[in-house]
Amino acid sequence: MLRMKTKLWSEREQAFRNELKSLRQRAGLKQNELASRLEKPQSFVSKWEGGECQLRYQEIELSCLACESTLSEFPEHFMKYHQYHLL
Repeated sequence: MLRMKTKLWSEREQAFRNELKSLRQRAGLKQNELASRLEKPQSFVSKWEGGECQLRYQEIELSCLACESTLSEFPEHFMKYHQYHLL
């Protein structure tokens, strides 16, 4: 049975948020530009980048598309730069 440490999971969540932010930055978008593409307020992007809220699967997919990427490319890049151990 896999057991995850709470601290590791928090670091993992932070790494996930950082990767979403990097995706936006690689696309050359500011928070307000991404928000506009998503038809959301700028605070929406700010809150999930800052960890105040979590995105649903569909919101992650739409964010990838708005950054001219794909949902399948995101986890590949994330795993490449954010390796971890569960135990």
